Amino acid sequence: MKNFFNYLKNVRAEMTHVVWPTQRQAWIHVALVIAISAIVALFIAGLDHLLTQLVEQVAL
Repeated sequence: MKNFFNYLKNVRAEMTHVVWPTQRQAWIHVALVIAISAIVALFIAGLDHLLTQLVEQVAL
Protein backbone atom coordinates (compact mmCIF):
# COMPACT_ATOMS: atom_id res chain seq x y z
CA MET A 1 0.00 0.00 0.00
CA LYS A 2 2.94 2.29 0.69
CA ASN A 3 4.09 1.87 -2.93
CA PHE A 4 0.65 2.94 -4.19
CA PHE A 5 0.70 6.17 -2.17
CA ASN A 6 4.28 6.79 -3.25
CA TYR A 7 3.16 6.34 -6.85
CA LEU A 8 0.34 8.87 -6.38
CA LYS A 9 2.77 11.32 -4.83
CA ASN A 10 5.10 10.96 -7.82
CA VAL A 11 2.20 11.41 -10.25
CA ARG A 12 1.20 14.62 -8.51
CA ALA A 13 4.77 15.89 -8.69
CA GLU A 14 5.00 15.08 -12.42
CA MET A 15 1.69 16.80 -13.14
CA THR A 16 3.21 20.09 -12.04
CA HIS A 17 5.66 19.80 -14.98
CA VAL A 18 2.90 19.45 -17.57
CA VAL A 19 2.36 22.49 -19.79
CA TRP A 20 -1.37 22.65 -20.34
CA PRO A 21 -2.73 24.30 -23.50
CA THR A 22 -4.64 27.54 -23.25
CA GLN A 23 -8.37 27.51 -23.87
CA ARG A 24 -7.78 29.09 -27.30
CA GLN A 25 -5.26 26.39 -28.26
CA ALA A 26 -7.65 23.67 -27.12
CA TRP A 27 -10.48 25.09 -29.26
CA ILE A 28 -8.16 25.37 -32.27
CA HIS A 29 -7.16 21.72 -31.86
CA VAL A 30 -10.80 20.66 -31.50
CA ALA A 31 -11.73 22.54 -34.69
CA LEU A 32 -8.76 21.01 -36.50
CA VAL A 33 -9.76 17.48 -35.50
CA ILE A 34 -13.36 18.08 -36.60
CA ALA A 35 -12.24 19.58 -39.94
CA ILE A 36 -9.83 16.75 -40.72
CA SER A 37 -12.45 14.17 -39.74
CA ALA A 38 -14.99 15.80 -42.08
CA ILE A 39 -12.48 15.87 -44.95
CA VAL A 40 -11.61 12.20 -44.47
CA ALA A 41 -15.31 11.29 -44.23
CA LEU A 42 -16.04 13.14 -47.49
CA PHE A 43 -13.10 11.43 -49.19
CA ILE A 44 -14.26 7.98 -48.07
CA ALA A 45 -17.86 8.75 -49.10
CA GLY A 46 -16.69 9.90 -52.53
CA LEU A 47 -14.51 6.85 -52.96
CA ASP A 48 -17.40 4.62 -51.91
CA HIS A 49 -19.68 6.31 -54.43
CA LEU A 50 -17.15 5.92 -57.25
CA LEU A 51 -16.50 2.27 -56.46
CA THR A 52 -20.24 1.58 -56.24
CA GLN A 53 -20.73 3.13 -59.68
CA LEU A 54 -17.85 1.07 -61.05
CA VAL A 55 -19.24 -2.18 -59.67
CA GLU A 56 -22.69 -1.37 -61.09
CA GLN A 57 -21.16 -0.71 -64.52
CA VAL A 58 -19.18 -3.96 -64.46
CA ALA A 59 -22.17 -5.99 -63.21
CA LEU A 60 -24.38 -4.85 -66.09
